Amino acid sequence: MGSNSSRIGDLPKNEYLKKLSGTESISENDPFWNQLLSFSFPAPTSSTELKLLEEATISVCRSLAGLWTVFTLGGVGSKAAAAPELSSPLANQSLLLLLVLANLTDAADAPNPYRQAIMSFKNTQDSSPFPSSNPHAFQINFNSLYMALCEQQTSDQATLLLYTLLHQNSNIRTYMLARTDVENLVLPILEILYHVEERNSHHVYMALIILLILTEDDGFNRSIHEVMLKNITWYSERVLTEISLGSLLILVVIRTIQYNMTRTRDKYLHTNCLAALANMSAQFRSLHQYAAQRIISLFSLLSKKHNKVLEQATQSLRGSLSSSDVPLPDYAQDLNVIEEVIRMMLEIINSCLTNSLHHNPNLVYALLYKRDLFEQFRTHPSFQDIMQNIDLVITFFSSRLLQAGAELSVERVLEIIKQGVVALPKDRLKKFPELKFKYVEEEQPEEFFIPYVWSLVYNSAVGLYWNPQDIQLFTMDSD
Repeated sequence: MGSNSSRIGDLPKNEYLKKLSGTESISENDPFWNQLLSFSFPAPTSSTELKLLEEATISVCRSLAGLWTVFTLGGVGSKAAAAPELSSPLANQSLLLLLVLANLTDAADAPNPYRQAIMSFKNTQDSSPFPSSNPHAFQINFNSLYMALCEQQTSDQATLLLYTLLHQNSNIRTYMLARTDVENLVLPILEILYHVEERNSHHVYMALIILLILTEDDGFNRSIHEVMLKNITWYSERVLTEISLGSLLILVVIRTIQYNMTRTRDKYLHTNCLAALANMSAQFRSLHQYAAQRIISLFSLLSKKHNKVLEQATQSLRGSLSSSDVPLPDYAQDLNVIEEVIRMMLEIINSCLTNSLHHNPNLVYALLYKRDLFEQFRTHPSFQDIMQNIDLVITFFSSRLLQAGAELSVERVLEIIKQGVVALPKDRLKKFPELKFKYVEEEQPEEFFIPYVWSLVYNSAVGLYWNPQDIQLFTMDSD
């Protein structure tokens, strides 16, 4: 029998490789499998030899396949699966291995070569030479990688890989920001945040930081308001028959903030949500009326919380006068935190008004409708400066509405606002420094990422058993 036979035992060669690799995605049209199928296989002459060949080949076959599937997440040459982590165990194992290797700490005399490779690989269409100082560089099809990442964001490990690539590889970041179908990437991330109650906190953090990294780019912030979406089925608070990707992003981030305020009360989550909104605020365009309402509703919620803390502080102070032995709660710290968040929201609203007032009549309408909310902050020493423009806009448009008479329809009010925007002299609005926030990893990121990666290995790896009693890197009840 020839050494390059198309059959191995009773199976065609491609069926045999499917058996070895544990995947059904093998196709002779795929570049990796095409090369693997061209390898020479000595024909076994007995069932014993066939068993030995299988045992010897299985490790090599799965290892080689991992090099291809790890960057495609099992997505090349196959249809999207309903449960990718179950239908593509090889891809899942490979991805987990890559994340473990990429998060190894650097040696004393050399950086982690796996991380170096992830930081520097390029698109197959990029013909520029690699720097001679980087021996770990390689090329991969960015389009295939992008499509696979868009399809697989339901799992923690796929989202962590997306974060790693966006944060560490400038080639990938530039490519993704230049895509004209960015909604395919952003929508799965928004869906993670929307279902925050069902996700673990680490997955939510990664999704949020991905958004923060994307919003650092002004081009991204402009383009998301040009992408129109219809019938977002997973958004259940309200039927959104048509909305821009930018307005949907604002709605989901605000919903995450409100969830955090009432449930987890995580300052880190608050900070990153507000930073993403702040980065986008100067490029807010044609905000959906519901997105504009939710911005003001969030401010209303913060205002009520501020007043409640003030009331509690006052009552506590009165009680302490009659009982000097009772220690006072630290209301000053609570008040300081809530006032920081209120100021940030005022800065976001102010940034939109000063940079894109004429593009956002719905936000002006929402401001006028809830104008009484802002009255208490006009003379507050912490907000006086930032309130100047907001107060000016409210006063200017309120005056024009009074001149137009009572019983105005919504359509008529919006018409007056659009006419007033043209009449309002731009130099009357005070300029403030542009709001820009950039994501920076903590000084020792491995303290977060190494336990996180190994918890994913523990919970997601197929066919590996770990004794729970021996786990010390992370707590078993951590998410």
